[in-house]
Amino acid sequence: MELIRTNLALILPLLAAVMMTVSSAWALDPGKDGFFHTGDGVRVKKVAFVNVKVYAIHHAMKQLPSTKSKQAVIDIDCDKKISFKMLRDVDAEKLQGALRDGYALNGYGDTAKISQFVGAMSKELKEGSWVTITYSSATKTTSISVQGAGNASVAGEDFMKATWSLWFGKIDQPSLGDAMIQKI
Repeated sequence: MELIRTNLALILPLLAAVMMTVSSAWALDPGKDGFFHTGDGVRVKKVAFVNVKVYAIHHAMKQLPSTKSKQAVIDIDCDKKISFKMLRDVDAEKLQGALRDGYALNGYGDTAKISQFVGAMSKELKEGSWVTITYSSATKTTSISVQGAGNASVAGEDFMKATWSLWFGKIDQPSLGDAMIQKI
């Protein structure tokens, strides 16, 4: 019995060290900018019988939510950003309409804030152009920058939650939100 206790006393610290090493290898580390890259995906739109790739999207946040869920990502009040690169040319009106439809689908109806935000898409988004959406927790402001088209900033934590719901809430491609949090 004494031999078992002695061996157990030697093995347990070693086992604990191995477990800590393995779990930290699986942990998500922030990048040099302090953001955790939580995942990537591709927005696909069904046109007739064909799936068309619209944009490649990336999500990052300064703080990870306590649970791995799309709702937790929507709700957390921390700096976060969504960036997407257009994989095809899309008319500004089509993208504006899609965003407006997404806000409506998720129950958000502040038309003044929505119009201000989508107004940054003032002309056709060309293949290869970038759109970046950021939220600043300090100022409670959601900003959009559309390469070659425009910029806008909208105040309110409510608007941030509504905007993040476009990808993590009710959407016709739920797997996109899942892909955008796959690394959490």
